[in-house]
Amino acid sequence: MKEICWNDCIINNSSISIKLDTSKVRSLIDTVKGRNLFLNKNSITEEDVNYIFEGYYSSVLELLHAILLLDGFKVNNHICVGFYVRDVMEEQKMFRIFDDCRYKRNSLIYYGKKLKFEVAKNAVEKCKWLIKELEVIIKEKIN
Repeated sequence: MKEICWNDCIINNSSISIKLDTSKVRSLIDTVKGRNLFLNKNSITEEDVNYIFEGYYSSVLELLHAILLLDGFKVNNHICVGFYVRDVMEEQKMFRIFDDCRYKRNSLIYYGKKLKFEVAKNAVEKCKWLIKELEVIIKEKIN
């Protein structure tokens, strides 16, 4: 059965309850910080914009996995990560932006369709916005 909501993700075991692993949460956050420091050093050009987008998307995904871990879940696919944002966190705007980036990333990774420069540049900005918002949520959960 294809998931259409967070409850489906639980039923299909695409999301499972786990014990909190704070060292993994810290590791994900540290990885994001390091990657973003690297990405921020690069200027965005037509040749590399798709790769920069991929990097920022990975950071978004890792922050979302950190939130899921803090809330006691492990999720096996990006769709269910999005459903968590939409259905559990009740962050509709964040979900729409994440899902749009997820779709663009899938086109790039699985179908080899590079994004046009302006589209990719916009997706990078969306990822940066998501990262800022997610970092605030993580700080609230940790403190």
